[in-house]
Amino acid sequence: MRGFGVALGALALASCAATGGTPPATVAVAPQEAAKLRQVGAAVLFWSQEERFRNFPAMEKLFPGTVARAGRKVRALPQGAPLPIAEAEVAAFMAAQNVTGLLVLQDGKVRMERYARGYGPEGRWTSFSVAKSVTSTLVGAAIKDGYIKSIDDPVTRYIPDLAGAGYDGVSIRQLLTMTSGVKWNEDYTDPNSDVARMFAEAVPAGMDPTVFYMRKLPRESEPGAKFVYKTGETNLIGVLVRRATGKSLSAYLEEKIWKPFGMERDAFWMTDQTGAEVSGCCLSVSLRDYGRIGQMALEGGKGIVPAGWFADATKAQVTYPGGGYGYQWWVLPGGTYAAQGIFGQVILVDPSSKLVMVTSAAWPRASDRDLAQARLAFAMKVQAAARQ
Repeated sequence: MRGFGVALGALALASCAATGGTPPATVAVAPQEAAKLRQVGAAVLFWSQEERFRNFPAMEKLFPGTVARAGRKVRALPQGAPLPIAEAEVAAFMAAQNVTGLLVLQDGKVRMERYARGYGPEGRWTSFSVAKSVTSTLVGAAIKDGYIKSIDDPVTRYIPDLAGAGYDGVSIRQLLTMTSGVKWNEDYTDPNSDVARMFAEAVPAGMDPTVFYMRKLPRESEPGAKFVYKTGETNLIGVLVRRATGKSLSAYLEEKIWKPFGMERDAFWMTDQTGAEVSGCCLSVSLRDYGRIGQMALEGGKGIVPAGWFADATKAQVTYPGGGYGYQWWVLPGGTYAAQGIFGQVILVDPSSKLVMVTSAAWPRASDRDLAQARLAFAMKVQAAARQ
C-alpha cells in the first residue's frame, strides 16, 4: 500500500479529466422561479471567489431543496491523539488551498479537525460531485431492499422514457461506471458544455429535466467500451432510485444512511425546477458527517448495502491513466479510493491505515492540477504522521 501520495497523484489527473416519520417534503418551486433557478444553477460554475466563500456554506438560502434529517442517536467520533504536524504547516495548507474544513479520522477517531472563514461544526458545505458517491450507495441500498433486481438490468426498465434514445441497451452498471457510450461534455469552463446547460432549457410539463436533456444526446461508442465522466448520468441514477423506490432521494437517504449510521446534522440536497434532487451534485453536509460517509465506506456499509457492495464499488471497474473508476468512486493505485468534487472537495479513504481525510474548500478554479498536487504533498504528511 502506497497510500495517499499515490492516491492524490491520481486525483490530480482525475481532476483534469474531470427511519420512521414522514418523509421530508420536496420544496415547491413556483413557476415564476423556475427560469431563474435554471439560470442560477449554471452560474454556480462561474461565481467569483467572494461568492464561493459566501455561498458554498449557504446553498439552502439560494436554492430550493430537500432535507435528510439526522436521528437522535449520533455515531460518536471520539478524540484521538493529535497528529504530530506543526500548526503553522496546517494553517499554511488551508490558506493556500482556500480550505474551510479539514478533518482526519483514524480508526474512527478524530486526529485533526480545523475550520476557517467562519465555517464550523454546526455548518454545512456543498459537496459538488462528492454527492455522486452517496447516490451510488443508494443504488446499493435499493438492491438490498429489493427495489432494484440487479445492476445488470437495463436502465430503460426503470426509466422507460429513455427508450428509443442513446440509452437503449445501457445497463445500470454502465451508468454507475460512466461507460454508457453516450456523448457528453463535462468542461466546467465552457458555458455551452452539457454540464452547464443540462438544466438551462424549459422542460415540457410532466417530463423530468434530466431525462428530457439526456435522451437527446447521441451515442458515440458501444456501451461498456469507453469511460467518459458525466454528471448527467449520475442525475439519471437519481431518477432511477426515485422511480424504483417511490421515494425522494433525501427521504431514502434519511431512512437508509443518515439515521441508521448516526449522522450528526441534517443534510440539504438541492433540487431542480421540478423539485427532484440533483443527484450528481449539490448535497450539503457538515464536515464530520462527510467523515462519517468515508467511515461508512471503510467499514463496508453493513446493514445499508448488500455484503460486498463497497468492495465492488471502490475497486477499478474501468481505468484511466493513473487510476480507475468504480461505482461513482475514484479508485486509486495502492487501494485508496475517494469521493471528489470540484473546487477542492474530497473524502479520501486509505483502508490500509484506516484513515479518512476530508477537505471542504473553495478553490479559485473548478479543477486545478497544481492545487491537487499540493494537497497530495499535505496528505502524504498526514499519512506519515498517522503512522508515528
